[in-house]
Amino acid sequence: MRFPGLETVRTMHEHLHHPWRRAISSALFVAAAIAVGAQEQGKPPEALTITSYDVVSIRPHSPNQMGTSSGFGWRTGPEGFSGFQIRTQMLIMLAYGLHTPEQIVNLPAWASSDGLDIKAKIDEETAARWRKLSDAEVDRRQLPMMQSLLADRFQLKVHREIRQLPILRLVVAKGGPKLKVALPDARSESEMSNGYISGQATSMQTFVFNLSHEMGRQVIDETGLTDNYDFELRWTPDDQQEAPDAGPTAFTALEEQLGLKLISAKGPVEVIVIDRIERPSEN
Repeated sequence: MRFPGLETVRTMHEHLHHPWRRAISSALFVAAAIAVGAQEQGKPPEALTITSYDVVSIRPHSPNQMGTSSGFGWRTGPEGFSGFQIRTQMLIMLAYGLHTPEQIVNLPAWASSDGLDIKAKIDEETAARWRKLSDAEVDRRQLPMMQSLLADRFQLKVHREIRQLPILRLVVAKGGPKLKVALPDARSESEMSNGYISGQATSMQTFVFNLSHEMGRQVIDETGLTDNYDFELRWTPDDQQEAPDAGPTAFTALEEQLGLKLISAKGPVEVIVIDRIERPSEN
């Protein structure tokens, strides 16, 4: 899924460090909170006329039904949203534009472990109209629909708070950035796997979002870099650093390969506090 000014994440292979991060092979929801805010300015007249999906099917995931059980995935478009073996935790993160699981408070254990297969369809009349819109506009309109799905089917009620949490500040390292400015008409794409992020015509906003998922902590962009860039970043995750052929850590790789630096800090982070949530009824 793409949001205004941001790129498509093509693949994310299985992660070993954080159980909520698994395989995806579709566009990644990015900067949803920014997109929600954008709804209030320059909003098309029909932007909020559809606030819920026409038909929603939710079932517990069956490994035999959809192949491998090693990962989860989702897809969005004018026709709606579909997901396989997706956790409720991730649904909440997508709907509310959260970077890490730490931004969800009071989440029951089942919401981060039970996989669901979901199909949420938009009525054909609306889908036909939305096919004429940009991907970013279609994605922006689905945010309140995802929140409505969670409220209706999961009885989700939340409130927002600002809490002091560990964060990472991303700054330009001594010697300057080592990023290649993309060609003006290049197609924007990103790819992620365990210990790997690449980008083609990728903005720092998207890179920071992806890096937050890889690091398990919100990354704040303080680089001042405003172009779209082509880059490739490879490192060895912390849980594999003891291997004989281990490469650099993410901190070292960022500085050596991209000329960027991560600084550990604490800062204000918006969190979603769960006031009520239930397992969805099957249908």
